[in-house]
Amino acid sequence: MSVFSHPEFDHHQRIVFGDDPTSGLRAIVAIHDTRLGPALGGLRIFPYASDDEALTDVLRLSRGMTYKSALADLPLGGGKAVIIADPRRDKTPELLRAMGRLVDSLNGDYITAEDSGSSEADMRVIAETTEHVGGLGREGASGDPSPFTARGVFCAMRSAVRHGLDREDFDGLRVAIQGVGHVGAQLARQLHEAGAHLIMTDVDRDALGQLAASLDAEITAPDDIVEADVDVFAPCAMGAALSPSVVERLKARVVCGAANNQLASPEIADMLQSRGILYTPDYVANAGGVIEIAWQRRQDYRREAVMSHIAGIETTLDEIFARARRENHDPASVADTLARERFRG
Repeated sequence: MSVFSHPEFDHHQRIVFGDDPTSGLRAIVAIHDTRLGPALGGLRIFPYASDDEALTDVLRLSRGMTYKSALADLPLGGGKAVIIADPRRDKTPELLRAMGRLVDSLNGDYITAEDSGSSEADMRVIAETTEHVGGLGREGASGDPSPFTARGVFCAMRSAVRHGLDREDFDGLRVAIQGVGHVGAQLARQLHEAGAHLIMTDVDRDALGQLAASLDAEITAPDDIVEADVDVFAPCAMGAALSPSVVERLKARVVCGAANNQLASPEIADMLQSRGILYTPDYVANAGGVIEIAWQRRQDYRREAVMSHIAGIETTLDEIFARARRENHDPASVADTLARERFRG
């Protein structure tokens, strides 16, 4: 199948395939749009079942980064990279340096950063062969974007709870968190501090148990989390968490989480709307990490300015939810429209 006829192809500006037999690198970089600036997006390392599965992921994720940057008021476009490999077995310095050379060949049109399967340490290895790397930290501080992503989701949830549940606080709010990795765990801690009661699940049962004990949270099986009797469902694992069968089983009245590409297909937004479930567009909610990475590239970096910028996610969502209600549209389509207005001019 031609890339141009791929169902996830959305007039992407560049799609580059990297194959380096010496290091074992098999990678794809997708640059969706650069009208607002260079394409920023993380590097995902995952053992995809097929090349087409990897292409599908990188096309969807890069498009989402364009929309994310636009609604986060950043002078950046959208891109993404994937390496087809098992990060626990196949990730070597040679493979990462080869990835750096691939990024460098794009002459600054794409800036990479950490994502699922890659780390800040990996970014430092990649930076040996390219300068186009974000999220390396400043003045000895960690470049890990997950605390900022979690804070953005927390701010997003404040707006979602206000519009979907007519509540102004989290005290006693029941939240189901699907996935408590770097971002999910930090979101859980923030929600606990705000008074929420948590129900959590994760495939890493040991880490889940330790976190749940520290937060006095309930634990449930991964397959049962969507049916938890909660106010808010927070998908914080991999994408496509919201399928038709999941939507039918959801008891939550609000969906707001950190995962990318939460909707298995665009039609899911209509299904949620018809069920009276308020969906928080994922690329708006989880923009905190990319906001912080963008600020790291500035000479006038100030943490308080970063946190103020992230807090603006709540205001953006207030606008999206209000417009969606006024125009009787689902929030996802309204967010897409607003983003296109910004990056297309």
